[in-house]
Amino acid sequence: MKRIISLFVCFLSSLVFCHAQKLDAVPVVSIAFQADDFVGLDGFGNYFFIKNNILYKNGNGKSLQYQNLSLGNIKKVDVINPLKVVVFYEEFNTVVLLDNQMNEIQEIAFSNNETPIIASAVGMSGQNQLWLYNSVNQQIGLYDLTNNQYKNLGVPIKENLLFYQTDFNSFQWIDQQHHWYSCSIFGRVENNGLLNNEGQIQLLEKNKLIYAQGNTLFFLDRTSNASYKIDIVEKSFQKFYYKDQILSIFTNQGLTNYKITIP
Repeated sequence: MKRIISLFVCFLSSLVFCHAQKLDAVPVVSIAFQADDFVGLDGFGNYFFIKNNILYKNGNGKSLQYQNLSLGNIKKVDVINPLKVVVFYEEFNTVVLLDNQMNEIQEIAFSNNETPIIASAVGMSGQNQLWLYNSVNQQIGLYDLTNNQYKNLGVPIKENLLFYQTDFNSFQWIDQQHHWYSCSIFGRVENNGLLNNEGQIQLLEKNKLIYAQGNTLFFLDRTSNASYKIDIVEKSFQKFYYKDQILSIFTNQGLTNYKITIP
């Protein structure tokens, strides 16, 4: 029965995609630079990127950078809190927190924690905490930055994570079976259904997301079954990022910001 329901959901999704409406994207600014990876924008409009394992923060005519050769390659950067940028070095099981001038304010080596932690996913949470996915027990948890205490949330995750995304209030992930889950800071886990897209994706509010299918971007509202093709100039791109009605498109030539209005 579950398989029949899943196939039906996939069939409906394919119909929605075939009849996508259009969502206008208005170019605001283009910035030329070269980078290995684009991280995103903070709440002040600064843009972050990685080149040669150096993290750069550019904006308002100013450029700052951070590098830590002793910790290996940067795995992920979280800029949701402009005053506490999270830089995750998975090889050394370590997180570094940076202030708004890209100075180190805290370094956390999870291997030294009393509770065994091997972090494979990290992000900023609310109340001065970090989201963690602990590979030791396959559980999501919260790490308190004030007292260096860690607590598990929810139950062990059976499937490996294909994708994860965090904000102050939730840890969201898609597993190997393409199920979309979310965990609140109180440990409540919700199953948001199936997402079968293999390309890049950004989860927005519940049941809304932007995803790439090849070199085409779509916005999907699963509550209303409405799908919108997002019109951009670029014929190909390396990454996209959405924040506060600004859609950033990163290519090998730099960045273009578009103004879009999400329905």
